[in-house]
Amino acid sequence: QVQLGESGGGLAQPGGSLTLSCAASGRIFRIDDMGWYRQAPGKQRELVAGISRGGYTNYADSVKGRFTASRDNAKNTVYLQMNNLTRADTAVYYCNARVLSTRWDSAHAYWGQGTQVTVSS
Repeated sequence: QVQLGESGGGLAQPGGSLTLSCAASGRIFRIDDMGWYRQAPGKQRELVAGISRGGYTNYADSVKGRFTASRDNAKNTVYLQMNNLTRADTAVYYCNARVLSTRWDSAHAYWGQGTQVTVSS
């Protein structure tokens, strides 16, 4: 089994910054794509940023130029640096990872428990 543990959420002022971290643990042979999603009240969960094992990234248009995803493959950890936050960024942020538990497995998607990010003055 694989667990994803998120940290770094909290309260930030408009224009402020936060950094989220997500560490994977458990039975891991390799982690392929990792990403961050968010879900605001009354809205569907949406992709915020994705990052491949090789570091290729893609972002939602609403966060381009403000958010940066990165990862440390040796630590099985993905990060999301969020700058110039706005109230529209308020949501629960979820980490996602596609994990192979053995070299013979296909990748399975796992989710973190979510961390609240609130942007308010």
